[in-house]
Amino acid sequence: MTTWSDLSASRYLSLTTFRRNGMPVATPVWLAPDGDDLVVITGADSGKAKRLRNNPAVLLAPCDSRGRLKGSQIDGQALLEDESGTERIRSLIESRYGWQYRAISLLERVRRQQGTQVGIRISSPPVDAQS
Repeated sequence: MTTWSDLSASRYLSLTTFRRNGMPVATPVWLAPDGDDLVVITGADSGKAKRLRNNPAVLLAPCDSRGRLKGSQIDGQALLEDESGTERIRSLIESRYGWQYRAISLLERVRRQQGTQVGIRISSPPVDAQS
């Protein structure tokens, strides 16, 4: 069974968000621990950001870069951050992934021709909510 610390130690995280019709959509993402939470950064107009605006429930699992699961999924709750929170998350992700993050971030900005990002803070639901 996957634990929260397994997720923190993983290089990639399978982040499953849910469409309005309940259909799950899994995406491999980079992550960084931030206290008891995990943080992720994505494009502000990405599908996962749009889905999280409608439903903050997520499923998380360690995975490889292609999204193949390396453990079981566990529940989480996601929150889209404001501008200052996003900047903190960007810094945490850049600290963890270094030049790889900077290179991918530059490519994404060129491809999208905008570069607006949003930070996602993911917390574990309270223990009594998991029962």
